Parts: sequence; structure tokens; C-alpha cells
Amino acid sequence: MNIGFDAKRAFLNNSGLGNYARTLIKSLNEYFPENTYSLFTTRQSENDFQQHIAEFPNIHLHEPQHFIDKKLRSRWRSYGMTNVLKEEHLDVYHGLSNELPFNINEFKGKKIVTIHDLIFLRYPKLYPYLDRKIYNKKFRHACDVADTIIAISEETKRDIEKYYFIPESKIKVIYQSCDPAFYKIQTEAHTNEVIAKHKLPADYLLYVGTIEERKNLLTIVKALKEIKEIPLVVIGKKKSYFNKVMEYAVANNLQSRIIVLENVDNCDMPVIYKQAKVFIFPSMFEGFGIPIIEALTSKTPVITTKGGCFPEAGGPDSIYIDPTDEKELAEKIRQLLQSEQLRNEMATKGFEYVQRFHPKVISAQMMEIYR
Repeated sequence: MNIGFDAKRAFLNNSGLGNYARTLIKSLNEYFPENTYSLFTTRQSENDFQQHIAEFPNIHLHEPQHFIDKKLRSRWRSYGMTNVLKEEHLDVYHGLSNELPFNINEFKGKKIVTIHDLIFLRYPKLYPYLDRKIYNKKFRHACDVADTIIAISEETKRDIEKYYFIPESKIKVIYQSCDPAFYKIQTEAHTNEVIAKHKLPADYLLYVGTIEERKNLLTIVKALKEIKEIPLVVIGKKKSYFNKVMEYAVANNLQSRIIVLENVDNCDMPVIYKQAKVFIFPSMFEGFGIPIIEALTSKTPVITTKGGCFPEAGGPDSIYIDPTDEKELAEKIRQLLQSEQLRNEMATKGFEYVQRFHPKVISAQMMEIYR
């Protein structure tokens, strides 16, 4: 088969949507190399993913070629790209990040879209009005014209049915996986190199995710007041909410215990997860939560949010809290720090649970949809 992907996020997004696209494309190519994979992007970016795909003759890259398309790259993605899909005689085109071209019906192959979440409809106050209007137009169109919608969790599937009145039969739940780097054995030399490079302390708590209000980093910082000494390592893109977090930290003399790492290489992340005592992810709402499965794959105990999609990702042996209750969070952190046996039990059982999200499993499920 010749399968096409909207790969813009794979090249240009370093967080959730980008991780999803990169992991799925790499996994499909590894386990199903007999196919041709055509990647469509408005532009390229020098990163590990671009270097990776350059090694494979069955992966073809497409971006705007004509003068007007290069000047109006967003328009090319929404309209002009469809001509290329037809010229390439694709069997399937998969929009990996919530949208499909507005004229995609001119393409006679099968059309699939992955919907990650509808947070902008659930929590409209978190998004500017114009952004909500644009997202809603794109997401609704993609759901209407797709032959199949991939929801990344049962929670997202329920939202698609609720907000867009899409029949259940059109929606398939296929979970996300984490980067294949998390499944490689980390050598002692590489581990020591990462620890030295990022000046990691011997013991630390870990948070990974965009630093924005919905992700709720402030609750972790407030919990630090209740816990002595152990620092918090934070990895994520800073937004304006970061200033609010640090204002609280400074006011409570906690800033010296918060280590913020930026521009961390993908290959370093498995070591950083593995060395952490506890991974904390108190997000208010997610479509799924890749960092949770990254932590479980690294055999690191997870504390995350009650309800929503979080139990789908975290399984029965993670710890679930009210994300607004810093005292409950502090109590659970202390409980884990004081019991190596509990940490080991959670690590072992969590690792067993997370095998259902292995790239081989997820890519096989996706290939069934394509076939």
C-alpha cells in the first residue's frame, strides 16, 4: 500500500502531537516495511526524525513546490495538497493531528483522521475565541468527511460522539505509544553521560509536559512545601503560566528545588524518566497522556489524575489523586518515597500493563484499519 500522512507535526512539533506522529510513522515503517509511506509537511526541520526517515527509500517526503504554495503554506496544507495526494495514487491518507484538507473529497482513496481531544469544547475559557472557532471548523469537517476516525482514548471517543454526533461505528479507539527509544536498553555509559549533561540530582521527582494551566504544574510545586528536600525536575515548553508557577515558588522559597530543563534530546528522555523516584502528571484533562506511558515503560511509579482518560493510560497500579489537592498529592509522594517496596511493585506491575501500548501492538492495530 501507499499510505500518506499529514506529517507537519512530526517535523515541527516537539510535544504531544509531534511525538504521536513520529512514533507512529517510525513504528509502521519498522514493522511493516513493505509499504510506501508518503509524508506531507508544509516545511522540514532539522531534527532526529528527519535524519531517521532519510535512511529509508520507501519513505517519500512532499512539501510545497510552487512559488504561491511556498508563500501560502497553510493554504497548501488545507487545499493544494489534495492535488498531490491524487497524483501520488495513495490508497489511504491519514490526518494525524485532528484535520483533513477542506477539499479532501476530491481524493478517491480512503480518508482517516486521528482526533486527540476536544479540550477546546470542554474548557473553552482556556482558548482564545478565534482559536476555538478555527479548531471547531477543522475538527468537525475532518470528522464529517473521514471514512474512519481514530480516537486516542475511550474518553476522546465519547467526546466525539457527544459534541459532533458522530455514530459510534465510525470511530475506532487506537491508543498512542511512546518513542521506540524507551524500549532500548540504556547503557551505563549513556546513563552517566545524561546525568552529567543535565546535572541531575541523585533523587528527584519528575514532571514532563507543556507548562500551561491545564497541565497543573502549580499543584506539584505547592506539594513540595509539604515534602522536605527532594527536588523537582521539570521538562516542557514554557508558556505564560510558568511565570505564575515560579512566582509561587519564589514566594515560598522553593525555587532552588525546581530544576527546569529545556531542549532535551529525545534520546536522553528514557534515562531522565528511569532515574526519577516518582513521575507526577496532575493534568486537569488530556486526550490520553503519553508521558504516563513513557514513565511506566521506564519502570517509574506514576501519580496522576483521577477519572477521565488517565486510568486508561496509567492502569490499575498507578496512584490517582484530585489534581487540585496538593496535600493529597504530598501524602502520596511521601508514601512512595518512604517505601522502596511499593515503588518496585508499582514499577513491575506498571511495566506489565504498559506493554499493551508497545509500538508493535499499536502499529499492527493501525495497519488493520488501513487494510
